[in-house]
Amino acid sequence: MKVVAIYAAPKDAEAFEKAYFETHVPLIKKVPGLLDIQVVKLTRVVVGKRAPYMLATMTFADKEARKAGMSSPEMAAAGANLDGFAEGMYTLCFGEEG
Repeated sequence: MKVVAIYAAPKDAEAFEKAYFETHVPLIKKVPGLLDIQVVKLTRVVVGKRAPYMLATMTFADKEARKAGMSSPEMAAAGANLDGFAEGMYTLCFGEEG
């Protein structure tokens, strides 16, 4: 089970990345049941007019682990942190490998 965060381009990429990688990712890594987090910074649009700035994929073993992780105090803290520097800049989706 996946949770995918899609980020729009920030006004200040350097400040965004500093906050994201130095504070937010360490908080996410504390979420119970999280198996892995992968972050991809998109560098070039090949087809289309606009692409997201960055994607983060968080992996959980199953739906129950994802539900528990998403409702945990650790995820609440990570969410509050994210809203402190990226409110309105992200979309959060649930997904399954097909």
